[in-house]
Amino acid sequence: MKEKTGNSALYILLLVGAISAFGPFVTDFYLPALPALGIYFDTSASMVALTLTVSMVGLAIGQLFIGPLSDRYGRKFPLLASLILFVLSTLACLASTTIYEFLIFRFIQGVAGAGGVVISKSIATDLYKGKRLAHFFSILSSVQGLAPICAPVLGGLLLMVTDWRGIFLTLLGIGILLLFFTTYFHESLSIRNQGKVKDTFKAYLPVLRNHHFMRYVLIQAMAMGVMFAYIAASPFIFQEHYGLSPLTYSLCFGINALGIMGGSLLVIRFRQVETALQIGVRGFLLLSIVVAITLTCNFSVYYVETAFFILLVFLGMILPTSTTLALEPVRESSGNASAILGFLTFFVGGICSPLAGLGNMLISTSILIVFCAFCTLLLTRGKNRNIKFQYR
Repeated sequence: MKEKTGNSALYILLLVGAISAFGPFVTDFYLPALPALGIYFDTSASMVALTLTVSMVGLAIGQLFIGPLSDRYGRKFPLLASLILFVLSTLACLASTTIYEFLIFRFIQGVAGAGGVVISKSIATDLYKGKRLAHFFSILSSVQGLAPICAPVLGGLLLMVTDWRGIFLTLLGIGILLLFFTTYFHESLSIRNQGKVKDTFKAYLPVLRNHHFMRYVLIQAMAMGVMFAYIAASPFIFQEHYGLSPLTYSLCFGINALGIMGGSLLVIRFRQVETALQIGVRGFLLLSIVVAITLTCNFSVYYVETAFFILLVFLGMILPTSTTLALEPVRESSGNASAILGFLTFFVGGICSPLAGLGNMLISTSILIVFCAFCTLLLTRGKNRNIKFQYR
């Protein structure tokens, strides 16, 4: 089967899935190598941790620029440009001799990775509507949810046979492969913005004023705040507090990643997208409370892991449904809309990650998770009269 771009449905799914996961994967893949970077550059742990922060900042800011440009120039050209920039910035990271050079190039690497995150959503919105769009986002969200969770695990395994340079060489190879396969992508955007470049960025204003869109963007951003808090805190909770080995912790990480995927695929079984979101949000809040109780009361690690797994299943239900409900009514500015969605997601994630480590990590993580989950419930209250998707 050929999509209206001229590409097969399988090719579109594989390419869009890969480029959507690429940005988060780039951010987290080298996490196990952070101590080694400190030794190599002879710098403090805080300076090494800053390499993660600047990458996330680049990933967030880059989407604000690449999204509107993809509405004006099409999806393929900005995507190719961002992948070329990624290859060059990765080479520069490998050639860095000081931590300051490395920080600059990590920021650029984050900006380049933003292209895949924002353009993948725009391509999906170009090609699909209604039920098919929700189905596609279900698969896409499972991939995006897996990337930041599985990346550190894969990085740790790779670090057993190489050093931090080997991790960045692997990223370089992945970037070159994606660049090669993207050259075969046929443009998906049929109608482009024809005004001046500055007018393209002015298109943010009506999107930001769309209350329907912003409501679902904030739902996803707060839900992703829980995931970033989990990613930041889980190594300390499972390894330092509960004494799990790195291998056992990696297994827990991988099992929880399957929870996100399972929750995303569950959405397909619901007739209405809004219904799936409502159930996901309510279950999300309930399990956040359960997670908080298991952590603060120092329950067995088996109870903690089970609670986290089910929590991430409900997160998997929220991601595709909130994305579909947000982007469907603003498909004429899907590049701008995807940029705002991606920016706020990583902005909230960047705030939640360090907050999870304040004071007693078990208590701070519990409070943060419950707060974010409660916000998602508040944002879903009330009926939306504008759009209702029904599976037929």
